[in-house]
Amino acid sequence: MIRIWGKLVKHNKFLEQKVFEIDNKSLPIYDNIQAALETFCHDFDLEKPMWFDRNTKELNRISKTYFREDQFIDSIWFDYLEFEIIDDDKKKA
Repeated sequence: MIRIWGKLVKHNKFLEQKVFEIDNKSLPIYDNIQAALETFCHDFDLEKPMWFDRNTKELNRISKTYFREDQFIDSIWFDYLEFEIIDDDKKKA
């Protein structure tokens, strides 16, 4: 099982958070993360941020990535959105 922890952060405090448990290991981890990101944005009424190469590199290096204001078309009311893979048998994106 893959667990992904999404957090909205402002002034180093979690405003909202949600953990996604994904049992579908037949899909690549990237597809599972994209599905979790879409669900997170829908649940918290956010537009989906743009995914940059930097996000893939961060996930591969530290198992988490950040989405800042420059990745959203509209202004955001939080400092950043963080997505982190928190399961023990991590696969790289």
